[in-house]
Amino acid sequence: MQFNIPSIIDGYASGYFLMANDGPESLSWYASRERALIPLDDRFRYPRSLQRVLNQNRFEVAVNRAFSTVVEGCADRETTWISPELRRLYHALHQAGYAHSFETWQGDQLAGGILGIVIGGAFIGESMFYRIPEGSKVAMVKLVERLRSRQFLLFDAQMSNPHLERFGSYIIPNDEYQSLLAQAVQQKCIW
Repeated sequence: MQFNIPSIIDGYASGYFLMANDGPESLSWYASRERALIPLDDRFRYPRSLQRVLNQNRFEVAVNRAFSTVVEGCADRETTWISPELRRLYHALHQAGYAHSFETWQGDQLAGGILGIVIGGAFIGESMFYRIPEGSKVAMVKLVERLRSRQFLLFDAQMSNPHLERFGSYIIPNDEYQSLLAQAVQQKCIW
């Protein structure tokens, strides 16, 4: 299967996402009957213990300072859907202005990061990782603040897990997601 930037953006804007698989085609498009979203309103929450970390200002945030390192950090797992081919596509999307890393740093050390694709007012989270405890959690809080301040409509986490539920993630059915996504990609938000 051949991928180019316009077809990838069209796929994501239509509610699909790419993942590596074991078949003859190394990447395939996937969709889900329901989607997990991170709220960008007052439903967003985080543990009180994280507020103490935020108050200590132990981390600084950056955007795209270490995009390649974030991609590698997200892919560096025992089981990963981020194949070498998908890593190449993320880099092409980054060069085209669609894929971004949102990072936390402790001094000159990368503490954690979130990899995502931005289309209009939609942030489609692909993966996250940390190297220093609380690094990715602080990145999540600061990313939500950034998306709110820039009037983004949608933070798509794709699939839920207990970690994301601590931040108020919630599930919506695909038809509701499609409607929200269609509105979000038409927004003119500045990343």
